[in-house]
Amino acid sequence: MPSRPDTDHYLNLFLDDVPLMDVRAPVEFAKGSFPNAVNAPLMNDEERHRVGICYKEKGQDKAIELGHQLVSGDIKAQRIEAWKRFVAQNPDGYLFCFRGGLRSRLTQQWIRDSGLDYPLVKGGYKALRRFLIDQLESLIADSEFRILSGRTGTGKTRVLARLPNPVDLENLANHRGSTFGRQVTPQPTQIDFENRLAVAMLKAHHRVGGPIYLEDESRLIGRCVLPDSLRARMAEAPLLVLERPMSERVAVIREDYVDDMLAAYVERDGADAGWLNFRDYLLAALDRIKRRLGGERHQQLRAQMEAALDQQASSGDTRGHDAWIEALLTDYYDPMYDYQLSQKAGRVIVRGGPDELIGRAGASQPA
Repeated sequence: MPSRPDTDHYLNLFLDDVPLMDVRAPVEFAKGSFPNAVNAPLMNDEERHRVGICYKEKGQDKAIELGHQLVSGDIKAQRIEAWKRFVAQNPDGYLFCFRGGLRSRLTQQWIRDSGLDYPLVKGGYKALRRFLIDQLESLIADSEFRILSGRTGTGKTRVLARLPNPVDLENLANHRGSTFGRQVTPQPTQIDFENRLAVAMLKAHHRVGGPIYLEDESRLIGRCVLPDSLRARMAEAPLLVLERPMSERVAVIREDYVDDMLAAYVERDGADAGWLNFRDYLLAALDRIKRRLGGERHQQLRAQMEAALDQQASSGDTRGHDAWIEALLTDYYDPMYDYQLSQKAGRVIVRGGPDELIGRAGASQPA
């Protein structure tokens, strides 16, 4: 079987979700990589640190010599086995290091010495990252956007998924975008978020086409920051305003922030610890907006939330949460949203329920 050539077809790598083996050190991978990348390092963090010092003090040749000393014997054999497993599981993938230079060439050679050929990405991480940064800015400037807005609890994320060409910013940031929006698993780094966003935008542009639908978000989604250029385009794009009755909104909030979050905590931590961590999550989220609510209102809502949690713990019934959810929507979220929407009234192109908005979006798509 002929070996595949090295590649600089970066667009195809991201559009096709081609598996990538990142041979940089774990500390580099943790700062940011790509959605389809797995870390299988040539050197661990300590080995990389020592080689880096040697390079600065004694030059490249001595650094290479030290690297071979550090990664030898059983350590070298273990790393080659990890690479071979990746190659076997991902025969159409590629490997990369920071610049597509010494580390990826050495990894490629050691894999070849074990009897396998595996291609690398020319230019490595630096070239892939530069490609995504440039493509994201170009797509932001050139794309047509539609913004899905609506009061808290209208189920915007559910409706967004049914629109013709959605990019789910909250999913990319792993956060629901509110004080209660933290997920059980951590958010990506800012670099990882930007890379995910760029890949999603590339797919929306090249695979689907037409207007890109985004959920109305502030500059921050948890700790992830939207690019200023995207925020500027979103601030001038047409709005679709999702509307639903209060009873449905309460049910959506209860499902997202009570039922689903408890299930996620229990899955991660087990029944007892999961329940305690879920309880802490809800109460801490409410406490974070104490100053905005005012002391007396916060105390009332916290008492309702604690009573609902006690009822849930004793009977499994989650309907007790409806009282604090409705009060929080009515007294806190709705006035804030209504004020913000009043500043955007001239951009609204349609209002209505899920089916009406989805039908309008489908009708506006190019044939």
